[in-house]
Amino acid sequence: MPQIIVVIAKVEAKQDQLELVKSEALKLIEPTRKEPGCIEYNLQQDSENPEVFIFVERWESKELLSAHLESKHLQHFVKATENSVVSLTINEMFPVA
Repeated sequence: MPQIIVVIAKVEAKQDQLELVKSEALKLIEPTRKEPGCIEYNLQQDSENPEVFIFVERWESKELLSAHLESKHLQHFVKATENSVVSLTINEMFPVA
């Protein structure tokens, strides 16, 4: 049985690129939620540091997450924001309790 994968992805936008990064991040929501294996895909913005966006994701399996990472819409986001992001951190986890 495949193991559910939880992903926390933190994107920090350059201060002068905040709106561009936010706009591009919002474009990911609808198509990603329609992908096979997507259980949850939500975007948060830090209340004290608005340049920080956090994606909270749950996937049915590592294989389906891998397919998401190769999707056209995610590749578009990466290209559209490549000069607008200070940092990107991705943590993949599995539920314990």
